[in-house]
Amino acid sequence: MSQAPAKEENPLVNIIINVLLPTIILSKLSKEGDAVYQLGPTLAMVVALALPFGYGIWHWVKHKKLNIFSCVGLGAILLTGLITIFLWKSPEAKPHVALIFGLKEAIQPLILGSLFLITRRSSNPLFRTFIYNDSIFDVKRIEQSVAEKQRISEYDGLIWKCTLLFFGSFCISAVLNLGLSFYFLGDLEATNPDWRTVYNEQVGRITFWGFLVIGAPLMIVAFYILYTMVNGLEKLTGLDRETLLVPR
Repeated sequence: MSQAPAKEENPLVNIIINVLLPTIILSKLSKEGDAVYQLGPTLAMVVALALPFGYGIWHWVKHKKLNIFSCVGLGAILLTGLITIFLWKSPEAKPHVALIFGLKEAIQPLILGSLFLITRRSSNPLFRTFIYNDSIFDVKRIEQSVAEKQRISEYDGLIWKCTLLFFGSFCISAVLNLGLSFYFLGDLEATNPDWRTVYNEQVGRITFWGFLVIGAPLMIVAFYILYTMVNGLEKLTGLDRETLLVPR
């Protein structure tokens, strides 16, 4: 008997555990004080890093492959934590907090977006993981039809075009992240005695509004890429949309 297909992981759970929860921990528990939840910046970073690190180890043991969300989460939290410690220990850097934090926020999506280009010719391209995969498209039938019609170069061109569009969406995210950092941290007074508290609160707001201001445009771009992919495959293969897509 054939084995049942492995259950697909929920991307939302991945994002919550590897990105959202660690960021909230870092922004809310980094205060220094006597309360049990006031861990300080160093210990808060350790706790925040434990989530994506632990999830990444579990994913590796179960699936024998890296979890890209865990890698991104580890990098994001480590950068945020190190920048927070640097800002708190270096008074001369405080006037530039919006630029420093904004560059960090912009670099993260650029790195992730670049991985779509770097892994394009690998055995497991990220574009196929996120968009063009067997849970959405009937890839085997599509590639068989493309081969029969001898349109492989056009097929590769379509995938490359959509990969570039996906990379472009991360570039948009980088610009919006930088803008959010200047909006929320641009007027932070370096001489404010509650500077650390205000900083933590603003980082939390950047995280919250980032999901709204950045998430919505990225969803629109993702749907446009999916629309472009489906229409391009219809023209290349002659198959209709119901045949191209896996029944839900």
